[in-house]
Amino acid sequence: MHADEADIDEDLVGRLIAAQFPAWAGLGVRRVGSAGTSNVMYRLGRDMVVRLPRLAGSAEDVEREHRWLPRLAAALPVAIPVPLAQGVPGEGYPYAWSVFRWLDGATPDPGRPLAEPGLFAKDVAEFLIALRGVDPAGAPAAYRCEPLAERDGSTREVIAGLRGLVDAGAAAAVWDAALRAPAWQGPAVWVHGDLQPGNVLVDRGRLSAVIDFACMGVGDPAVDLISAWYLMDAGAREAFRAALGPGTDDAMWARGRGWALTIALNELRYYRETNPVMADIARRVLSRLFEGGSGS
Repeated sequence: MHADEADIDEDLVGRLIAAQFPAWAGLGVRRVGSAGTSNVMYRLGRDMVVRLPRLAGSAEDVEREHRWLPRLAAALPVAIPVPLAQGVPGEGYPYAWSVFRWLDGATPDPGRPLAEPGLFAKDVAEFLIALRGVDPAGAPAAYRCEPLAERDGSTREVIAGLRGLVDAGAAAAVWDAALRAPAWQGPAVWVHGDLQPGNVLVDRGRLSAVIDFACMGVGDPAVDLISAWYLMDAGAREAFRAALGPGTDDAMWARGRGWALTIALNELRYYRETNPVMADIARRVLSRLFEGGSGS
């Protein structure tokens, strides 16, 4: 997917474990199927997973995850990754890496409706309410914490570059509405920053875990509203917004739509030839954003 990503395979993972965590050397290692773009995961025995960054930029997230995930886990209503060990570069692999507790569940299939879409939407809302309530003192800025206006030029360039692949007029209408919305005036709160299908786990239609906190930090809570279009159909979106409560006003909803738009457009541009799963998710998000005009 990336021209400069690290070369990672089962043999490398086995050697890293044997050299740095010999007590786990006898456990089986097998790759976990995933459309993830920043990290590669390998199951380690029955109860653990090894997560290795593909790129130097992703490796910068390792220290932050080990510091903050244990603190967040105690305050959240669903499971999140719990770090068990932090590895260092070795065996020809250049980055820090992690061993986490394995979390059961499945990522939702973007092409199939969830068994309990309304309850799932409420689960996501409860997760976000709890996350926003965590003390932000000392927390880092989220990866996506800048005002949407700072993305205006690049987003319009992507819209123009995808003309013929996306409805440029509809995209511009959503984006213009997001930029007209008043900016967030409240304090920065904890956000996940990347709530899309590959980063949540479901069990019997309900949210069972949230994973991949590489984008986490504090910022405008509107960024986590991308989940409304990445994870939900129209009916579930209504339940989601209602469960979030009156704080999710029209301005925040518009900014959330703007975040979903700019992220999906960039994912479609970057992954349309290298990661079919991510490109397909981006197309679905854009289709949902364009349903019913710029305010849906």
